[in-house]
Amino acid sequence: MAIQQLPHNALAADARSLNALKLQAGQDNPAAIKEAAKQFESLFMRELIKSMRDATMKSGMLDSPGSDLGTDLLDQQLAVQLSGTTGGLADVIAKQLSRQMGTGDATAPAAPAKISALPRGAGATQAGFVQHLSEVAKRVEQTSGIPASYMIGQAGHETGWGKHEIRNKDGSTSFNLFGIKAGAGWTGKVAEVTTTEYIDGQPRKMVAKFRAYDSYEDSFKDYARLINESPRYAQARQKTDSAYAFASELKRAGYATDPEYAAKLSRAINSTLRLQRATA
Repeated sequence: MAIQQLPHNALAADARSLNALKLQAGQDNPAAIKEAAKQFESLFMRELIKSMRDATMKSGMLDSPGSDLGTDLLDQQLAVQLSGTTGGLADVIAKQLSRQMGTGDATAPAAPAKISALPRGAGATQAGFVQHLSEVAKRVEQTSGIPASYMIGQAGHETGWGKHEIRNKDGSTSFNLFGIKAGAGWTGKVAEVTTTEYIDGQPRKMVAKFRAYDSYEDSFKDYARLINESPRYAQARQKTDSAYAFASELKRAGYATDPEYAAKLSRAINSTLRLQRATA
């Protein structure tokens, strides 16, 4: 059934129009639910405006059926203009209608698709890695302020551009792109792997516990939270205008034990920037 879409300045003021909207909304159609909610809000606003006008305006000699009609049309137009705003009464009505009919929230934006696992083996390339994670990194950049290219570059360096992801015992990915370890305060999932740590400048093989996530987006968010909320990375947060300065502050704060970490990370970030410019 086609949705009864009224003109933008129209109001379903008659019972037939309202019944049609209610029927369509009852068929689990999110667009019809939103339209019905907007019309109910418009009717409410119209009655509210009329009550306010009646309470503040006295009848006089110039009153006439014609002036009453003009006033009523003005009220109707104003009610429509005031209705349908984001976060307004229409959203509340739409949510209530959705709950009553057991459908999803008609006012909620669609959830972003979950990023699938990265290619492995010969399919793992720098360009593919950057392209695969660009969308999720940009979303996290918007909320964290950390450049997406910096995060992707660091994830690429930590995982060998996807070739050496931290994996669970069953071989599945832990979605940990940044090598963040599971300390005493971590209550989430854990992946135990053998890693190389530098002690007194010398590489040592050790078994370490790393955080495990449900998605790459969770990994980006946790990394951004660590950088933005930990006092030890306060200087790094102030250096996002330079890839080398940002990497140097991370190394100075103890993000990694590799003595060449700053140089390696800045190269990875610059590689990401070049790949992004090439595909822009």
